[in-house]
Amino acid sequence: MQAADRLKENFHPMKLPIIAGQPSWVLRSDQVEAAVTRTGGHLGPVKFRLGRRVVRPFHVAPWAEEATPGLPNILRVLRGDFFCLPFGGNGTPWKGERHPAHGQTANAVWQFLGAEDEGETRSLDLGLNTTIRQARIEKLIQLRQGHTAVYCRHVIRGAAGPMNPGHHAMLEFPAGGSGGRISTSPIGFGQVYPGQFEDPAQGGYSSLKRGAEFRALDRVPLAAGGFADLTRYPAREGFEDLVMVSAKPGGDFAWSAAVFSEEGYVWFSLKDPRVLASTVLWHSHGGRHYPPWNGRHRRVLALEEVTSHFHDGLAESAAKNPVNARGIPTAIRLSPRRPTVVNVIMGVAAVPKGFDVVKTIERKDGGILLRGSAGHRVPVPLDWKFLYGG
Repeated sequence: MQAADRLKENFHPMKLPIIAGQPSWVLRSDQVEAAVTRTGGHLGPVKFRLGRRVVRPFHVAPWAEEATPGLPNILRVLRGDFFCLPFGGNGTPWKGERHPAHGQTANAVWQFLGAEDEGETRSLDLGLNTTIRQARIEKLIQLRQGHTAVYCRHVIRGAAGPMNPGHHAMLEFPAGGSGGRISTSPIGFGQVYPGQFEDPAQGGYSSLKRGAEFRALDRVPLAAGGFADLTRYPAREGFEDLVMVSAKPGGDFAWSAAVFSEEGYVWFSLKDPRVLASTVLWHSHGGRHYPPWNGRHRRVLALEEVTSHFHDGLAESAAKNPVNARGIPTAIRLSPRRPTVVNVIMGVAAVPKGFDVVKTIERKDGGILLRGSAGHRVPVPLDWKFLYGG
């Protein structure tokens, strides 16, 4: 049997291993092992090798291996990162379209299209035909030898009209650790979710001041008065909060980062802000006491790269709203004549002792350069040009 045939045989849907309760494809390079669920196409768990150690920054829901009858797929599978089309709750229909939470792309069963193991590249190709808004979605998950990163590409074909895409990456900070430091590209606009994110009558609690605007993550108004520092996490135990920040306009490169201080590494996400204009930060630290959360979903921080009106969904994002009135797009327009490509890169890098927070990420030949606030410089091999391909 040829190597290509063996690779295809290993990815046969009937032979997929069960990982954290879900049949999953597994893609491997010398530095990364990444699982992708057949249902929903969720990326996770992911193991990154940093020298002699392995780190696992992505979150998997605590009920992943429990019997969860009646739960929608998005919650039953919940882990790592997943592609949302449309992003958000989607409680309000848009012109007759009633999408599930985070879209069919995060809930439906994906089809295996192919896998490649060529030279320095390992790749998995999946496909999905959406029916609520008819489209062909192609998912590429790619690893590169020597790179501690996952390259993700989604191509949308055949659909027309407004749409709010997003990636929903979730990180989990170890219990009992010192936590981490969070940073993003320079912020042009920041706001706490203006609606009711959690309802105490239903057992959900939030701590930030509803609708408050801010210029920096380290000074965000609290509902009870004073300010929260959102550059430090975990924090505000017993609460769920959601904010959105948008990159300063005019650039073609933006990033989010989380330094796992005690563990000595950084997780980062890179994007083209002309495609994904904003970042939604969901702080989930035990503030939901209704099923399946039951107060046990803790120390989770989602850094969600989106073009959306917060997590509301397509109807709110496609309509006129206070965010797009500021010139910040909350939806893109799909054309049946031209594919739409959404790319992100998510990776990790070891950082030296004393590297507290990422101040900048710069593109260099052959990679990126992370700069810390104390002057540390960490070069990372990476193909950032992937963001502009496809």
